[in-house]
Amino acid sequence: MGIQDTPEEWRVTATATPFTGNKTSVRTDEVVMPDGSRVKRDYQVHPGSVAVLALDGDGRVLVLRQYRHPVRHRLWEIPAGLLDIPGENPLHAAQRELYEEAHVKAEDWRVLTDVYTSPGGTDEAVRIFLAREISTAEGERFEVSEEEADMELDRVPLDELVRGVLAGELHNTCLTVGVLAARAALDGDGLDALRPAGAPWPARPFDA
Repeated sequence: MGIQDTPEEWRVTATATPFTGNKTSVRTDEVVMPDGSRVKRDYQVHPGSVAVLALDGDGRVLVLRQYRHPVRHRLWEIPAGLLDIPGENPLHAAQRELYEEAHVKAEDWRVLTDVYTSPGGTDEAVRIFLAREISTAEGERFEVSEEEADMELDRVPLDELVRGVLAGELHNTCLTVGVLAARAALDGDGLDALRPAGAPWPARPFDA
């Protein structure tokens, strides 16, 4: 490719963790700038996440509607969740989230895209998978709680979601990136040309 992101790390002379939460923390680094000056940068340290754009045989995407307190909105989203342990295989995490949030399984998995959600304020990295040949999972439904206990579930045509994103009616990062990436893939080389589900992920290296 003629344009691509490249890894780079500026020198850190001091670091502190003023806040540690249940899943994430806040870190303050003193960073040396190119001119030699030093500045402090605060950011959320995040374990990483996965999301799943599950596409059925009728071209509909499985979506969830969930309350998100920080933005005071009930957002339409795609199934997503945290990597539970360092080095966890993201495909396994995605399969778990699809089962727990939607009670659905899929036979065909591919990497749709990888994103940093807000690189100026967090190191969170998300791998968004495409899941096809979906069906209802066996066994009892996973028991959800808190905000997830109030989720709504629906299947919406991909192009209707694209329209909603471009109209400013849908705002969730993973849904927005996922549906636009899927539409671009369909209009380009096709979904079968996407990276395999086990493709390397330098942002969150994992055990195969």
